[in-house]
Amino acid sequence: MKDLFSIEGKKVIVTGAARGLGRGMAQGLHDAGAELALIDVLDDIHQVAAEMGASGARVVALQADLSQRTQLRSAFHAAVDQLGGLDILVNNVGITRWSRAEEMSEADWDIVIEVNLNSLFFMAQLAGQTMLKQGHGKIINIASLLSFGGGYLTVGYAASKGGVAQMTKALANEWASRGVNVNAIAPGYMATEMNKPLMEDPARNKLIMDRVPAGRWGLPEDLVGALIFLSSSASDYVHGILLPVDGGFLAR
Repeated sequence: MKDLFSIEGKKVIVTGAARGLGRGMAQGLHDAGAELALIDVLDDIHQVAAEMGASGARVVALQADLSQRTQLRSAFHAAVDQLGGLDILVNNVGITRWSRAEEMSEADWDIVIEVNLNSLFFMAQLAGQTMLKQGHGKIINIASLLSFGGGYLTVGYAASKGGVAQMTKALANEWASRGVNVNAIAPGYMATEMNKPLMEDPARNKLIMDRVPAGRWGLPEDLVGALIFLSSSASDYVHGILLPVDGGFLAR
């Protein structure tokens, strides 16, 4: 059973890993013995990698703006070169812009779609090209509860995460028979910097928590179990799913 869930020695890229969910998931993978390449636009990523890699498996950092496709390609290839291969991609990078739909600027719409959807596809495409050649690999996209519902005051984010859900299924349809698993995790309402406006709004916070059977905001470490499952051999016959980790939000 331990071997079934083992990812020890696996080579993993995690995007958006400097803070929040990305950092928490990266730490969980590292604790499980994986070698990591962490990619983020923030220069904090170097310190995060140094701290995480101080003991255990190797961790390397690459600073790149994944909304810039040249930087995205360079970071991907540098990560694979430094790791010496690739077994798992955790496609986590994401942003939002809070705005009423009628007031949302073109610039805000464009950057959210570029980071949350386009960059995830191009990273998955590059990873897929590598994994298809070797006949195995795991791609885990980070979707959202807004892959299922429309949300409020975050139309660009909802549109992008709906796209991540459909992209995950489409890639799974093409690559499942060729040894590559493509799945997604849909985090619920998580206590991260992105959700600070919701957490600090008493009315919205109550509205959300009243619908979460678990009775609390999620934490980055709450995603680690699902991530290990989708990264390991335990999920070899699992393709194209959106796995909610939401404290029961969708069940209510």
